[in-house]
Amino acid sequence: MSWGLLPWRTEKGMFMRIALYQCQSHPLDVAGNLARLRARAAEAAHWGVELLVLPEMFLTGYNIGTDAVRRLAEASDGASAKQVAEIARSSGVAIVYGYPELDDQGQVYNAVQLIDRHGERLGNYRKTHLYGDLDRAQFSVGAQPPALLEFNGWKLAMLICYDLEFPENARRVALQGADLILVPTANMRPYEFIAEVTVRSRAFENQCYVAYANYCGKESSLEYCGLSSIAGPDGQLVAKAGDEEALIIGTLDKGVLEGSRAVVTYMADRRPGVY
Repeated sequence: MSWGLLPWRTEKGMFMRIALYQCQSHPLDVAGNLARLRARAAEAAHWGVELLVLPEMFLTGYNIGTDAVRRLAEASDGASAKQVAEIARSSGVAIVYGYPELDDQGQVYNAVQLIDRHGERLGNYRKTHLYGDLDRAQFSVGAQPPALLEFNGWKLAMLICYDLEFPENARRVALQGADLILVPTANMRPYEFIAEVTVRSRAFENQCYVAYANYCGKESSLEYCGLSSIAGPDGQLVAKAGDEEALIIGTLDKGVLEGSRAVVTYMADRRPGVY
């Protein structure tokens, strides 16, 4: 475990403590993954965490094939969502998790959902940039851009893995005022560069925090690179994992946001007319 813990300020929402669960994928084991989530949520609660972020497709595994994805896909308010809501309520920790979403028309999406500590569903996002043949075979492409969500005095947005590699996505929510971008991911070797460089760059260039929750270990033909991290608007890492299972915890600070934004004025200095 690694963490960046700071004393709490009395002002509501000045600090937020978040955790990322970097783990091996347990494909096809929904019940087992929910049990893992329950254990990690309890651990996160012990450390005073407000928000726990899990990898892409955590509920079912990512590289599981089209037939399995369709068989295990659920509505955003389905049975598994209800169990996640119960875990959030019992632990007092909000949860962001990846899962295959089945819509009313029978389409399946690579989705993530935020459920607050009261068990209320605050937001759902479908991956808008599908990666390679694997993603395109398993999922329909999401049509809606990420929405800005209010959570404990912070403005959040959710992206999924490959979405972050398109700078337009992060810049769009940053211009709307995002303080934190949550990125459940399934990034594999040899793309460690994305975890090590792109995550920090997106945080710095958009003057917000970026939380990147990845898998580690192997899943079928994929070997995940780990390196989950929380990057700050100053380009510094608040917390970072290696290549093994870990629960990393970091404290986000509005003071760091305000101080960095006062010095790094990318948003004010933009010239959209010449782009």
